[in-house]
Amino acid sequence: MDWIRLTKSGKDLTGLKGRLIEVTEEELKKHNTKDDCWICIRGFVYNVTPYMEYHPGGEDELMRAAGSDGTDLFDQVHRWVNYESMLKECLVGRMAVKPALPKDYHEEKKVLNGMLPKSQVADTLAKEGCSSPSYDWFQTDSSVTIVIYTKQKDINLDSVIVDHQDDSFRAEILIKDYSYIIHVELSHEIEEDFSVRVVENVGKIEIVLKKKENASWKRLGHPLENHNSLIPRKDTGLYYRKCRLISKEGVTHDTKLFCLMLPPSTHLQVPVGQHVYLKLTITGTEIVKPYTPVSDSLLSEFKEPVLLNNKYIYFLIKIYPAGLFTPELDQLQIGDFVSVSNPEGSFKISQFQELEDLFLLAAGTGFTPMVKILNYALTNIPSLRKVKLMFFNKTEDDIIWRSQLEKLAFKDKRFDVEFVLSAPTSEWNGKWGHISPALLSEFLKRSSDKSKVLICICGPTPFTEQGIRLLRDRNFSKEEIHSFTA
Repeated sequence: MDWIRLTKSGKDLTGLKGRLIEVTEEELKKHNTKDDCWICIRGFVYNVTPYMEYHPGGEDELMRAAGSDGTDLFDQVHRWVNYESMLKECLVGRMAVKPALPKDYHEEKKVLNGMLPKSQVADTLAKEGCSSPSYDWFQTDSSVTIVIYTKQKDINLDSVIVDHQDDSFRAEILIKDYSYIIHVELSHEIEEDFSVRVVENVGKIEIVLKKKENASWKRLGHPLENHNSLIPRKDTGLYYRKCRLISKEGVTHDTKLFCLMLPPSTHLQVPVGQHVYLKLTITGTEIVKPYTPVSDSLLSEFKEPVLLNNKYIYFLIKIYPAGLFTPELDQLQIGDFVSVSNPEGSFKISQFQELEDLFLLAAGTGFTPMVKILNYALTNIPSLRKVKLMFFNKTEDDIIWRSQLEKLAFKDKRFDVEFVLSAPTSEWNGKWGHISPALLSEFLKRSSDKSKVLICICGPTPFTEQGIRLLRDRNFSKEEIHSFTA
């Protein structure tokens, strides 16, 4: 908030008195000290000198990119941050280079109904043993069907994200670490709702749009940004849609379960183990935070009747009274809107293949990635013998969904939960302390000597870092450990 107030004070934060300039590489390199620090992000140069003392990661982190292009470093650490909004008063200008045209700028004219030129993407997937994706479309009197040929056998509905906003139609297909994008301004109007079907054994996707008028379309539409392109997911940028707040209910004294509803013109299913970003505009500045969606319950008997189930996204969120984002989120009224991004994350369902023992280590709201993992593992992994959760909290009142976890352990004998408190009352009879070799030695017992194991860990950074060190000390491999960002 202090930084936002400073940006709105009218003070000249660039030192250029409102002028925007073209910055050469030579000029950028000159501004590489704490008292004079310029950084380039995606072709735009910012004077971050006045931001130094406000940066949550400290001055040293910013200085790693001083006088240079910090785009890759920025993406590694927090590409979800809306730097354009946060640093708009620090904008010096643009790098003095000619912007490259999109790869498909000239290619589109050579495409018949969207069959992708092999030269554009063949090399990208060839190294991964994959074929190039392509698309086509056809129509009836009342509908238009877009058919996408991914040529991948592991495509499912989680891999498909579709948005229709105004006249813009955008489909993003997640193929390994890449996104194949169809993005057009449709030539005619369509109804809000549409259907998505995946033929998994051949990797074919069919998106059926309903025409508003029974007219014949001569073309699908006009190509927009990244249309008919296959690009690394890290380069796609975050795409948002506005979701309506349907409900919020208290879970603990400081944690609430929020339910958001996707717009009818969106198809989005967040894969297990992945997160999204929520975006709010606070005092004129866009603020973004990552959160992992959860199920509405751990127990099937607690669930509401399945009605438009894929239209709802649930979040367990701790409200920090002195925070910037969560108090604003908590102040939203039912019916208000929150922007929700496409999913991100490195966790892959394939890590569950032939899994026998699943160990989950969670601290506080680091429990959230474990919710869908628990539900999925107990329902979909035939080889699974044991799932154990060690859940670290400060007090008993902080334990999220304690009764549900205990009921789940009673209901499914493969599941076991242990609660560990760092500040228990004298009445507490369970385990206490912080993550340690002593606590882990008993917890991490395999069902058999050579059982296939996966350990998931999530919590505050010190908890996760200490946990990974202890796990490596116990000779678990990198492949057997997956850490989530809390």
